Amino acid sequence: MRIRDLGVIDDAVVELAPGFTAVTGETGAGKTMVVTSLGLLLGGRADPGLVRNGSDRAVVEGRLSLPTGSPALTRAQEAGAELDDGELLISRTVSAEGRSRAHVGGRAVPVGLLAELGEDLIAVHGQTDQQRLLRPSRQRGALDRYAGESVAEPLGRYREVYRTLREVSATLEELTTRARERAQEADLLRFGLEEVAAAEPEAGEDVELAAEAERLGHADALSAAATLAHAALAGDPADPEAVDAGTLLAQARRALDAVRHHDERLAALADRLNEVGYLLADVAGDLAGYADDLDADPVRLAAVEERRSILSHLLRKYAGSEGSLAEVVEWAEAGSLRLAELDGDDDRIDELGAQETALRAELADLAAEVSAARYAAADKFAAAVSTELAELAMPHARVSFAISQVDDLAGLEIEGRTVAYGPHGVDEVEVLLAPHPGAQPRPIAKGASGGELSRVMLAVEVVFAGADPVPTYLFDEVDAGVGGKAAVEIGRRLAKLARSAQVVVVTHLPQVAAFADRHLVVEKTNDGVVTRSGVKTLTDEERVRELSRMLAGLEDSELGRAHAEELLATARTARAH
Repeated sequence: MRIRDLGVIDDAVVELAPGFTAVTGETGAGKTMVVTSLGLLLGGRADPGLVRNGSDRAVVEGRLSLPTGSPALTRAQEAGAELDDGELLISRTVSAEGRSRAHVGGRAVPVGLLAELGEDLIAVHGQTDQQRLLRPSRQRGALDRYAGESVAEPLGRYREVYRTLREVSATLEELTTRARERAQEADLLRFGLEEVAAAEPEAGEDVELAAEAERLGHADALSAAATLAHAALAGDPADPEAVDAGTLLAQARRALDAVRHHDERLAALADRLNEVGYLLADVAGDLAGYADDLDADPVRLAAVEERRSILSHLLRKYAGSEGSLAEVVEWAEAGSLRLAELDGDDDRIDELGAQETALRAELADLAAEVSAARYAAADKFAAAVSTELAELAMPHARVSFAISQVDDLAGLEIEGRTVAYGPHGVDEVEVLLAPHPGAQPRPIAKGASGGELSRVMLAVEVVFAGADPVPTYLFDEVDAGVGGKAAVEIGRRLAKLARSAQVVVVTHLPQVAAFADRHLVVEKTNDGVVTRSGVKTLTDEERVRELSRMLAGLEDSELGRAHAEELLATARTARAH
């Protein structure tokens, strides 16, 4: 991991190894920046205050070795990431203005993707995490995580039924509480549908009636115009002397027919006159028929206007001023469906009620199954943590779980009790500690002293870590407030965990650091800046000097060096067994 311009770090490289890596250094040297850098790489919040003074941005880059089939590797490749010599490169940039960018495998990605990868890559255990675990609300989730599939499988089914029950109950409550509104809606729909049904409108009918009303309203003028046009074309019986178009056309046709055999062009024109004669006769006949059929019928006109008024009323109410009768018909069809739905709500209420009862019974069975799995996991967890505490110089301490339910008349009936329930089941979970024989178990926040609490929480973290399916664990000074033999045992426990996973520990205890497979030290220069060479991997001799400094505050104290060498020898012997 390379860190640039982050906090007191100018430019430094942190080389982590398989097994147990310890990170040490004097207070204020920048050890915390190692933890912060990992947090940024894994999607943590970008704080512009982390950017080193005088720099415009901080950059953290990491190189990860991931096995084929790793969920994190699969997710990264889905996002377009490419491997570099079989390894995945990730980076995070934070500007002094607060902007943040992320890259995975050479591709720009949302910061949220880093957080997704982090869930499969690393488990962070620090004093902040301990404080979260002290809250009962977190302890139920921790127990479920430890329990694994024995809780996850029934809890998953429980949550599905819980969501369905919530939806059914919400729909049922809505139908029940809105009965009056639904009845009013049904009445309005029923009235409107009866009104439309009585009128029996047809699509396009209003357009046809408008044309008929226009014709009937001007019948006299239309008849006079047709009669006059007919007389002009075919003659007026009342005035035999009047010249009409038909007579003139007949004269022209006879004049051409007399000479058409002398010129083909003239013969063609004569034929065209014949065609005009036929057309004129047809138009004249149609005009005569139109005039005969046209009748100024005041009764029919009144009926048409009345029908148009009824349709206009329907259009205003059910289609809008610019609507059509087709929209009125569509409204009636949709209204019929909605009315059937409203009228069927009573039956639906009965069906939903029966469904709700069945779902509550199923949910109660699943809740009982989840609770049983939690009780079984709690016993195993408590035994595992108590074993860890015995190794951490608390041989008589006992950890247990208090799993309880809260009575609620509106809850689920389980084994004769009606208890409250939620998305996580019916259980309230709290971790208890009895630090010595005869002591009453109490919540761990109240049942342990400061030093005891650190050991208890470390034991809890180690047990949880063993249940985590991630390849890397980071412990950030969870050994605070611990010393002496307990500190040695802490180092021993972390070394044991490192046999099956990569473990990174930021510590101030030499007893812990001595158990590391690799020891990194963070050093500042005289001007208070951590440079590229400021994070270094220690040789055996350098480890003795650093442990001596941590023990006695003096790097070259003979007594301190002797103690440091003894610690390293003890740790090597312990790791060998």
